[in-house]
Amino acid sequence: MQTRNKVLDDISQLMTNAMGVAQGAKTEAETALKSMMDRWLADRDFVTREEFDTVRAMAQKAREENAALSARLEALEAAKPAAKKAAAKK
Repeated sequence: MQTRNKVLDDISQLMTNAMGVAQGAKTEAETALKSMMDRWLADRDFVTREEFDTVRAMAQKAREENAALSARLEALEAAKPAAKKAAAKK
């Protein structure tokens, strides 16, 4: 009976070691894949979320300024014919 328990203990130890090796291989594969993906993404010139949000805010501000300047220009152009008519009457 002692011999049989020794065999089972050896098999159990072998399986435990195999699972440890498999876990190590899994971790190594995950690390290698993450590193490869990081390099691939870095080569694609993607922007960070912070950079995207900053440029988006700048574009929104530029649109608002453009709308304000357009309204101002329209007001000046509307006043221009009235000024010409007043000058012509003098």
